[in-house]
Amino acid sequence: MKYTNITTVTDFKIIGFPGLPPEYYGLVSFILFVVFLAILLGNLFIIVVIISERTLHKSTYLIFFHLAMSDILFGTVTLPKIIARYWWNDMLSSFRACFTQMYFIHSLGAIHSLIFLMMALDRFVAIWFPFKYPTLFTNTVISVACSLCWVFTFIRMMGIVLHASTLPYCDRNTVMQCFCDLVSVTDLGCGSDVAYVKWVAFANAMITLLVPLTFIIVSYFSIIIAVLKMSLKDRHNKVLSTCGPQLFVTCLYYLPRCFIYITNNLGFKFSLDAGVIITMLYSLIPATVNPVIYCFKTMEIKQALMRRFMNRKISTVLKSDCKQNIS
Repeated sequence: MKYTNITTVTDFKIIGFPGLPPEYYGLVSFILFVVFLAILLGNLFIIVVIISERTLHKSTYLIFFHLAMSDILFGTVTLPKIIARYWWNDMLSSFRACFTQMYFIHSLGAIHSLIFLMMALDRFVAIWFPFKYPTLFTNTVISVACSLCWVFTFIRMMGIVLHASTLPYCDRNTVMQCFCDLVSVTDLGCGSDVAYVKWVAFANAMITLLVPLTFIIVSYFSIIIAVLKMSLKDRHNKVLSTCGPQLFVTCLYYLPRCFIYITNNLGFKFSLDAGVIITMLYSLIPATVNPVIYCFKTMEIKQALMRRFMNRKISTVLKSDCKQNIS
């Protein structure tokens, strides 16, 4: 087939799971809808708790706040369209809508990576330099750092996505994925610049993923080593039980992403369904379980929730007693 250097594609067709039989469309859309609600409600709950509880107005929980915000936005950007694809057979996404979704998906993914990095740095300094921690990790410092992560990432990803949008897209418009990601869409490009655009995106992705991942792994293992040197066994168990799930979710977030990017650039091909399933797992599982791993397993948040529950219970009892005395 002969391609021209002029974009003839006006919209993209989102396939989702290529091998999925039509009789399972309703079930898949329902599962995705439940996942979307879990991401939305779980992370929104964490945001409300952190805002409403003064005892949680600390640097660590400000990082949790930004993590929850990025999870909510990522779920909102990715899931409604694929749910509509299986619920109402709404497969088409306009050229601009597709690239807009791509921009926010990759921006939020990069922001998520930087927030993971800040979280690891926060714990590293708290364990190894406890006396310097209060002066280094103030609320103002963390707020500014997180804000810069958002701003600079949105600016940086604008260039990457605009670079991909300059490719000519001719004749092919079928995206074999559940959303418009850069790898799937640029595979549809034509012309001599496709390989260059892919390598620029690949280099950017590797820097975004591998630099934070390297520091995160080193910091978590150094934290584990520091904890093992402590004398209190109970503290060992608490810190290790917290670091274990965090390290697992972190690896689940980074390693499959690196695998997909590297294999794609090396030309290694595996089944379309396997690629889509891997992408959906590493995209959605961390956002779904982050509220449990990072927040509900945190002692201060559990104590804040218990205090609020007990205060409400005491208030209800007092009101009931007052009513009985009046009557």
